[in-house]
Amino acid sequence: MTAHPRATDDLQARLDALDWPALLGQLDASGYALSRPLLTPHECAGLIALDGDEARFRKRIAMERYRYGAGDYAYFARPLPPLVSELRESLYRRLAPLANAWSGRIAKRGTAAAPYPPALAAFLRRCHAAGQLRPTPLLLHYEAGGYNCLHQDLYGAVAFPLQATFFLSRPGEHYRGGEFLLVEQRPRQQSRGTAFVPEQGALVLFPSAERPVAGARGFLRARLRHGVSTVTQGRRYTLGIIFHDAE
Repeated sequence: MTAHPRATDDLQARLDALDWPALLGQLDASGYALSRPLLTPHECAGLIALDGDEARFRKRIAMERYRYGAGDYAYFARPLPPLVSELRESLYRRLAPLANAWSGRIAKRGTAAAPYPPALAAFLRRCHAAGQLRPTPLLLHYEAGGYNCLHQDLYGAVAFPLQATFFLSRPGEHYRGGEFLLVEQRPRQQSRGTAFVPEQGALVLFPSAERPVAGARGFLRARLRHGVSTVTQGRRYTLGIIFHDAE
């Protein structure tokens, strides 16, 4: 059995060293935020090494079977690898204030959305009370020719509005192609797409399904989907961090 990748002692220091006001500002203004490399090559390799150790995962999906794309992804079982668990808890804590701000902007008139608690454990209790009991962090894998169709990661009535992806493979060396895709649809406008290839270990933050955008008469709901363009060469791995659990 492959050893669990462990968070190194300086992971929190690396997280703290990121320019969070700038990242959250970019996320709020543009609908995504891309960091410099956060995970080390050793941490990336440790996560990739878990692929194929089915004891670490609760479920594996072949994308071709469901016409989701070409590749596969596997949801981690509990207990999550310590590195994944620490990233999930630490990122949630930093994202919850923006999630609450977004929720307030697009709440229906005369209603008040329940605030997202400051700690992940309290939010997961809300998921579990709604029958969403299964962990959702996942490892995604593509070979040459692989891709992921545009989609949203919603697994029940309770959802956190933001999620994260870590890029575990080194572009240009481990793979080519395979751009991360983000497509936004604003009301009464054509869709707008963004594509980029982050460095190994980098983090991208983006909406799970929608975000508020300023309109002439207040805030509107912009719908977002994400995916992966065709990998033209090599092998591409990413770690997906979704904060809500699944039904």
